Amino acid sequence: MKYVIVIADGAADVPLDDLGGKTPLETARIPYTDELVANGIIGCVRTVPPGMQPGSDVAIMSLLGNDPAACYSGRAPIEAVARGITLGQSEWAFRCNLVTIIDNVMIDHSSDNISSEEAAILIGEVNRRFGSETLAFYSGVSYRNLMTYKGDFDGVTTPPHDILDKEISPYLPQGRGADLLQSMIRESQVFLPDHEVNRNRKKANKHPATSLWFWGEGTPPVFESFKKKYGLSGAIIAAVDLVRGIGILMGWDVIDVPGATGYFDTSYEGKGSHAIDALEDYEVVCVHIEAPDEAGHAGLPHEKIRAIEAIDTHIVGPIVHHLQSGGLPWRMLLMPDHPTPSTIRTHTADPVPFVIGGSDIEPNGRTSFTEQEAAIRGFMVEKGHTLMDFFLSPRPKLL
Repeated sequence: MKYVIVIADGAADVPLDDLGGKTPLETARIPYTDELVANGIIGCVRTVPPGMQPGSDVAIMSLLGNDPAACYSGRAPIEAVARGITLGQSEWAFRCNLVTIIDNVMIDHSSDNISSEEAAILIGEVNRRFGSETLAFYSGVSYRNLMTYKGDFDGVTTPPHDILDKEISPYLPQGRGADLLQSMIRESQVFLPDHEVNRNRKKANKHPATSLWFWGEGTPPVFESFKKKYGLSGAIIAAVDLVRGIGILMGWDVIDVPGATGYFDTSYEGKGSHAIDALEDYEVVCVHIEAPDEAGHAGLPHEKIRAIEAIDTHIVGPIVHHLQSGGLPWRMLLMPDHPTPSTIRTHTADPVPFVIGGSDIEPNGRTSFTEQEAAIRGFMVEKGHTLMDFFLSPRPKLL
């Protein structure tokens, strides 16, 4: 049996006036995904447990079979694993976004998706100014950078994508150890805006990276091995460190794809073809695509539609065709990790649609992959981490 998991990050949405009262999933032309639904099982799953923040960290570890209540310790330490950064037991990792703050308002959580090359230059300057025996900064993919801290912290931080167009003062880090974070945020707003990288960005009519923003803090996590739990080998294809880190913690191999960016311009074709190649060596292959989530954060529903359609055309279609012609039994799970409604431009904890198709799946009577179709079917998985057990079970049957 070959298993494929496709995660269309943030693809779930709400009905939008710009789309005639439809969601992006309802508007998108996705024939291969709809065919998967017509021959498969569609339902809803709650990937974010009650009381936990609706982020991709919690949602993706949940949909991949890990109980967040048992193993979640923060977002940043997962990303640190992907970067090969080893944390001591008393050491913290923080996500360190390069953001655009103007007149004390959070304008952009990604500084117009600043390039990784530009971010590396700015983070290098940050490390030169703030780095010490207890503080270190690491550049990542685009705006997604990290800081490690050997010290005492017991505070509260806020994801920058949750406060777009809001005044930042009420959302600055609070609690024990937060004074250090606040001071670095303030100081970064003095030297970053006038850096050559940002002067050039302003000339190009792009948002400059005017500030650091710390969030997603945590200490080293511990995950159960996927191989030990399910007896299957796995590999993950993803452009962002968070998802790669979750895969590594589960014992999966990470497959690099040239041109994969974690943004609208990612190589959909490359992800699809590399997934097909990986099926020769692995029993489970997971493909993550960040673009729909970025479109939701940007409030661009038509960009989300384009991303959803590209996933269908270049990833779902070719992989299903390969599986159907390969002569082996197979299954595919396709779903978002969480909704990212274009109206509010951040994540919610609402349940998301999923579809499971394959050579041994009995259809449950729906024909299209939308939030409404999944809800109408009434098949609800309340504990997201149990969906993987259902997906991998010898003969999946409706609960």
